[in-house]
Amino acid sequence: MNNTNLPKSKGGRRLRRFLLLMLCGGLLYFAAVIGAIHTAGAADTAQAADAIIVLGAGLRRDGQPGWALTRRASKAADLWHEGIAPYVLCTGAQAEGYPRSEAAACRDILIGAGLPATAVLMEESSRSTEENAIYSLRLLERLGLSRVALVSDSYHMLRAAWLFRRQDLKVFTSPVPASRIRYPLFYPYSLVRELAALHWQLLKEALHIPVTHLAGL
Repeated sequence: MNNTNLPKSKGGRRLRRFLLLMLCGGLLYFAAVIGAIHTAGAADTAQAADAIIVLGAGLRRDGQPGWALTRRASKAADLWHEGIAPYVLCTGAQAEGYPRSEAAACRDILIGAGLPATAVLMEESSRSTEENAIYSLRLLERLGLSRVALVSDSYHMLRAAWLFRRQDLKVFTSPVPASRIRYPLFYPYSLVRELAALHWQLLKEALHIPVTHLAGL
């Protein structure tokens, strides 16, 4: 009887070891990617550019900007006042059921911060980060601009910079620090969400799936 059970016992131990190794490997991979997202968001490389680009973020139901868009647009206004670039490009379409676009809300914040209307450019077609990059390039090309300072929340910066660089733009990054996020638990949640969004983008690339705006990513 003992001899009969021995192979099964060894097989069970091998399976448990394999599963444990898989779990440990998965946790290490998770930690490494989360670390890369965090590290990319901590690096501010802003320098002289043709335009500052503000990546859109959701509005409240009454059309007022949410906390994310407010802090991003405010960061862009600070960069403009520092003389980083002569223009600020606001991005983001009008979502169904909302009274205006994310770009329009961004523009109002900038003008309220002292920018002249002539310094604010508008891109109101995009519904995702990928589309932010595509439609921004089209507008910038018409104006002969190619060097951009990209502004978004720190957790968003790794994927956003990658997508904009894929459009052959010269990209400098100026993330909003995580310390400016109003709710402490929102930052770790956003890191995990970015992990999922990054892998969705990689899967799309591998399978040649066309541009999408799944969940506004």
